[in-house]
Amino acid sequence: MSKLKEMGTPIFWAEGHPGPLEAEGWEVEVGGLVDHPITFTYQEIIELPKTVVDARLTSVSGFSVGGAWGGVHLSEVFDLVAPKAEASHVQFVSYRSVYTTSIPLGVARQERTLLAYAFEGEALESDYGGPVRLFCPYLWGYKSAKSVIAINLIDYSIPGYWETRGYPDSAQIKPRRVLDVNSGEYRRIPGGEVTEFVD
Repeated sequence: MSKLKEMGTPIFWAEGHPGPLEAEGWEVEVGGLVDHPITFTYQEIIELPKTVVDARLTSVSGFSVGGAWGGVHLSEVFDLVAPKAEASHVQFVSYRSVYTTSIPLGVARQERTLLAYAFEGEALESDYGGPVRLFCPYLWGYKSAKSVIAINLIDYSIPGYWETRGYPDSAQIKPRRVLDVNSGEYRRIPGGEVTEFVD
C-alpha cells in the first residue's frame, strides 16, 4: 500500500476514476507554441534530471497532504521543446482528454512545479494521478492535473474542466480550515502556498 493511501489521502477523480494505469507504454506529448515538439515515453521522463521537493498538494475540497514529491522540473522539459516567445500559459490534458487545465508559464517554471511521478520515493499510482501528473503547490489542487498525456504551450489561458464550471482560473489558495492528511487534524491555512499552518 502506498504512503498516500496509508495516510488516507482522499481519492478524487471529477471525471470518473480511469482504473489502473500502467507506466509501461505511457506517453506525454509536448507541443503547441514550441520549436521542437516531443513525445516523451515514461522511461524518457524518469531518465531526465530528477527533482525532489518537500511541499504540499492542497485541494479546494478541503485537504492538504505534504511530503517528498519527485519528478522532472518543467523547465527541463521546456528547455528541450523550446517555447516560442508568444507562449504565456501551459495547458495540461489528463488521460481520456476530459480533464484539462491551464497555468501561467511563469508558475510552471517555479522551482517546486513538477511533472511528478513519485511520492516519498514510491511510484505514483493511478488513484493519485500516476503514472505522471502535474504537481503545483502554489495553486489549488485542481490545477495539478492527474495522469497527464499532453502538455500544450499556448498564448492564453484555456478554461478547463473546473474553470468552465465556475472555479476561478487564478486558483489562488485562500485562508480556510483544511484536513491536514499527515496529522489527521483539521488546521487553518493562511493562504498562498501551504508551507505552515496557523493553528
